[in-house]
Parts: sequence; structure tokens; C-alpha cells
Amino acid sequence: MKKEIIAGLDLGTTKVCAVIAEKDETKSTFTVLGFGIAPSEGLHKGLVANIGKTAEAIKEAMAIASNRAGVNVNIVNVGVAGEHITSMRHRNYVTISSAEKEITKKDLDRLEADVRTIRIPSDRQILHIMPEEFSVDHQPGIENPVGMSGSRLEATNHVVLASIPAIQNIKKSVERASLKVKDYILQPIASSTSVLEDSEMDLGVVLLDIGGGTTDIAIYHKKAIKHTKVIGIAGNQVTNDIRESLGVVSEEAEKLKKEYGYATETAIIKDEDILIKGVGARGNTKIPISLLTQIISLRMRELFTIIDNELRSAGYKNKVKAGIVLTGGGCLLRGCAELAEEVFGLPSRIGVPQELSEGLANEIESPEFATVAGLIRGIPGGKSSEYQIIKRKKDVKNKFKLFVKRVQEFFDEL
Repeated sequence: MKKEIIAGLDLGTTKVCAVIAEKDETKSTFTVLGFGIAPSEGLHKGLVANIGKTAEAIKEAMAIASNRAGVNVNIVNVGVAGEHITSMRHRNYVTISSAEKEITKKDLDRLEADVRTIRIPSDRQILHIMPEEFSVDHQPGIENPVGMSGSRLEATNHVVLASIPAIQNIKKSVERASLKVKDYILQPIASSTSVLEDSEMDLGVVLLDIGGGTTDIAIYHKKAIKHTKVIGIAGNQVTNDIRESLGVVSEEAEKLKKEYGYATETAIIKDEDILIKGVGARGNTKIPISLLTQIISLRMRELFTIIDNELRSAGYKNKVKAGIVLTGGGCLLRGCAELAEEVFGLPSRIGVPQELSEGLANEIESPEFATVAGLIRGIPGGKSSEYQIIKRKKDVKNKFKLFVKRVQEFFDEL
């Protein structure tokens, strides 16, 4: 039996995540067949800094996922992040020349082709063209114009641009791992598809994906993406602040952050003393959790303030009625949602991947895997992914057993 198999690859600053999933017949949920994680040493703030190390991490993560899934894949959707990402809004139109004046999918393709002719910097390429809304004969607010009649079709598009060298380095790393890229997908868009609800995107919501090297932002309003941004402040900066302030090695700083860290002092349940391991001639010391929290809170508050200013400058602060959704490994700090509510003055929640069923879904139902869970869904509002049609290993075994059984029954009847 043939299956629709989809693979996603999240190239993070601290880890590379790979997931292999099967799209259910209902077309609304995904069964996770395999999942793999490998330490990442070849990336810095979303950019490939070492192709060889990145390729090795990709190989390791995909090998783990493939072994657990019983499936070998060679095509993946890959997440893209980094401060090289920029976005713009572009409005264009085409005339409907057919005799019936009925708008078809080909007309939408013409609109997209027209957008791809706009002038952009020579070192940039268009990553996504995502329609915000359509207008037919100057009638605005149309979500899907296909089938409607009219003479003029207009679209307001959210266009995402990426650095050509950055994309080429990702491609080289993936190909060196003996894989091919199906689609490049902006990470905050991938995360949005896995953790946001339709009602939130309609009312207005901000997704903040706090990773190791970057924090990705996506703003939705009236069910359309309105703004995207990547900021180079994230979990690694918090770890570095702890390392510098307390004079500990990076591994110890990361451990302190994960085990005892809070994003705000108001979230502390009990202010106990924690042991800080000495380095060299310096002996062990003890500090209260509140002191560690002060170090963490300063950086997290700075990050949220920068994002709040971004919302205001982009003109969407007053349109975000559904609030803030936090995801990514950086939001696992206790009190993160409380600090976000304080800084933004908006309701906040932690987002976890949705619409996953059976298989190993429980292993990636965590904010830190929001991106990779979204990558298996493809590009929302864009062209549907060409799923790999392959045979799962266990299906091949089952077919062979059934074949042998039928042969035996045939000879028994003779």
C-alpha cells in the first residue's frame, strides 16, 4: 500500500531536528513515524557557519528518524531563519481575458508570476509569496477568488525575501547529507501552522518562536499573515549572560537555566539557594534562585521590549486581539508567559504542536518542536507539497507474508 510520506528538517543553532510523518486520509492530521535530534555545531543565529558540521548533524538526525520510522527518505522541507530575512507588502493585478470572465487557478498563477518580476536586491531571492487578500473588480476582502466572475483580479501579497548565499549554504549542507530540498519554509510560518488556531489568526495574534540563536516573529490578522521578522536575540544570549555573570562554563550555565531558571521573579515558587560549581582555584558558591532569575529576566525583558516596539512600528499593536503565543525551546523558562503579558499588556499562552495523531506524536508535542512539526505541513496558502510516494518497510514485509500465505493456500487446494 502506497503512503504519503513527508519529512521536515529544522536546522537550529543548538540542535538539528528531523521528523518523518504520514499524512492521514482525512488530510487534517499527521501521524509521526520517526523523529531524530542531533547536536548542532555548524550554525550560528540561523545561518550555516560550517557546511561539513551541519551536514553531519543532518545525517545523524535523519538516520535516527529513518530508523525509527522504517522509512528512507531523500526529499525534505527545510526551515529557514536568520536576520537576513526581510519582508514587504506588494499589490498587483491581472486582467481576466477569457470570454466567460471566470477566475481560475491559472489567473492566480499569473498573479504570482507577476510578483516574481519585481525588482529586489541582487543578493536576495523571493522565499514566499503569500496572498493577504484578493479584490475582484475593486471589491476587497475576498479570500479565494477562484470561480468568481470579473475583469480585474488584484492581490495584496506578503513577500518574504532571503539571502541567496544563506539559502545556497543550506542547500549545500542538505545535499552533502545525501538529501534534496523540496521546499524552503520560513521558520515562524512553519511554527504558526503547527501551534496557532484559526480563530486566533482571524482576531489577530503574534507568534514568538524563541530558539537558541534567533527569535522568529509572525503576525496574523484576518486569517492572513501580515508581518514577519527574525531577531538575533534568543536562548543562547540568556545562557551567555548567566555564564558571564556567574563565571561558569557554558554547559553549567545552560543547566542552571533549564533546572532553576525563571523569566520573572513573580513566578518563583520558593526562593532557595542553588549550588554554583567552582572553576579552577575558585571554590563552589551558593546563590539564591532570585539572583539567577534577575539575570535571565533582564535579557528576556529586553527581547520582549524590542518585539513590542516592532509591533508598534509595524502598526499592529492595536490589532492583536488574541494576544501572544510563545513557542520554541526558549519559552520553556517558567514564568515566560507571565513576563510576556506584563511587557506586551496582552494575554499570552504557550503554543504546542496540534493536529498530530498516533505514532510518535507525543514525543514532539512540545514548544521546542513547533517548527519541525510545521515543516511537515508544507507552505500554508502556497502550492501544495509534492509528497513522496514510497513504501514503508513494514508494509513491504506484510505484503510478502500475504503473498506466501496465498501461495500456500493455492497448493493446498491442488
